[in-house]
Amino acid sequence: MRWQQFPVGPLEANCYVLYDDRFCLVVDPGDEAETVITWLEANDLRPGAVFLTHAHFDHIGGLDDLVRKYPVPVYLHQAEKDWLQSPSLNGSLLFLPRPVVSGVSPEEIKGEGEMEMGGWSFQILETPGHSPGSISLYFAEEGILVSGDVIFKGSVGRTDLPGGNGRQLMETLGKKILPLPEETRILPGHGPLTTVGEEKASNPFLQG
Repeated sequence: MRWQQFPVGPLEANCYVLYDDRFCLVVDPGDEAETVITWLEANDLRPGAVFLTHAHFDHIGGLDDLVRKYPVPVYLHQAEKDWLQSPSLNGSLLFLPRPVVSGVSPEEIKGEGEMEMGGWSFQILETPGHSPGSISLYFAEEGILVSGDVIFKGSVGRTDLPGGNGRQLMETLGKKILPLPEETRILPGHGPLTTVGEEKASNPFLQG
């Protein structure tokens, strides 16, 4: 498996294309859908699905344009199923001059479990705290975790937005993220890649 990272929009949220020779997924098309589409076409790739790690505005802003080009299923945790249409819940009302809304009707993720798609097998992890419906995608064989805004290089997700919960975030980190193999590469929702081992050793929010 390979991946391409696109920092998009005013907050430079990371959109990812995960792909191999047969299949690809798009995760968090937050803005600049034309950039992602141009890259997909240049590499002769067509996504089989879109996953949203959560539904904050900076992770969903390019969703409608992408799905208009590629009418594929969009997966989002059921706890945030109403956020696509709600600028107050997705945060755009607080931060942007124009609200962000999406007309997409997502496939609802209702819990953790294994998914198989395009010959790939991966786990959906429920990783709430930054938002109530945050999920992470864990590809155990490849040693990759697409974490959304749960953890970053040297930091963790904020919890002062609607539905955020600091205690829950720390529980998520302790029970879902840090027990993964230390060599697991973390593809975060903002900023550069890191590993579980690096964050265990040096992330100031995880010490003590």
